[in-house]
Amino acid sequence: MSRGPSFPGVPDRQPVFNVPGAVAVLALALVLIHALRVIVLSDEADLEVLLYFAFVPARYGLPDTLFYLPGGFGPKLWTPASYAFLHANWMHVIVNLVWLLAFGTPVARRFGSARFVAFFAVTAAGGALAHYLSYPDALVPLIGASASVSGAMAAAVRFAFAPGGALSGRRSLFADHQPAGSLLENFRDRRVLVFVAAFFVLNLLFAVGVSLPGADGAQIAWQAHVGGFVAGLLLFPLFDPVSRRQSRPRSG
Repeated sequence: MSRGPSFPGVPDRQPVFNVPGAVAVLALALVLIHALRVIVLSDEADLEVLLYFAFVPARYGLPDTLFYLPGGFGPKLWTPASYAFLHANWMHVIVNLVWLLAFGTPVARRFGSARFVAFFAVTAAGGALAHYLSYPDALVPLIGASASVSGAMAAAVRFAFAPGGALSGRRSLFADHQPAGSLLENFRDRRVLVFVAAFFVLNLLFAVGVSLPGADGAQIAWQAHVGGFVAGLLLFPLFDPVSRRQSRPRSG
């Protein structure tokens, strides 16, 4: 039986429903870490986990003499990414898992495992930076994978509407590997503008106090969402292994 043509950098088989390994591993890590905190750790031990691995802006913005956080310099290096693996409750975990599976799957298929994990960490750091710029002296910890999920949303929108992409109207066999246009070309597409506008309107609602079911009154760190999303939009080309689509010259 003959096989169809192969394309460089594109897997021979394109599973429609299978979750890429990197997404599956990250999702499993989010579940197991929260289960460990809820089922195994005492309240005191869980507090230690938060102090060592949650992102606390005051760790950077205030002199060490004004407060005490354990770990010394180390947590300043890893907490801009490690906070993404901690969540407030199971609803928080589930919401992020749903969006990670929805948007992380096409992005991981396109980037590959190593690039996607790096992208997950970098967009988490983008969210942490935005949160820090908003609350440089805050002692309240930032937790949750929402910034990385927002980054995956932004990355997906960069190629999903491209000709042959999953949301283009004429989905090709290799929908997740269609060449993406430049950011300027993306923003000339009305569908991209609607998606981006909807994202920012939703986070504006969070900013004015609208909450989500299961939030238990916790403040939603919408600035981190925006930071992760902007990082995903701008840094997408650094992780994208697919050659960019060339602009067609205009006749005239």
